[in-house]
Amino acid sequence: MLKIENRLKKQKDFENVFKNGRGFKQGSLYLKVQKNDLELVRFGFIVSKKFSKKAVDRNKIKRILREIVKVELPKIKPGIDIVILVNPGTEIDFEKLQKTVKDLFKKSKCLTLGD
Repeated sequence: MLKIENRLKKQKDFENVFKNGRGFKQGSLYLKVQKNDLELVRFGFIVSKKFSKKAVDRNKIKRILREIVKVELPKIKPGIDIVILVNPGTEIDFEKLQKTVKDLFKKSKCLTLGD
């Protein structure tokens, strides 16, 4: 489970990332990145009903993404907010999602230099 301090919770924070952040697309995932004034990396996940009408499927993909992010968290530069948006057509496959998320982090230059 991702720690509370590493989660975006407020609507205002999500709006700030979408308004001022840079966007990156890889496969059927979309990543928005925005600097914050904190020494933390905060994540938010958005999975709409267009992805699946079933809440079970939407929650499952969010759990998978949280686990992937938890593993990658030490490699990410501090001081940014990241929102991952899941588009319809995304497969609920751990390995494919993990590769896509890692590629997005590299593309957005969120990773520290050593990685």
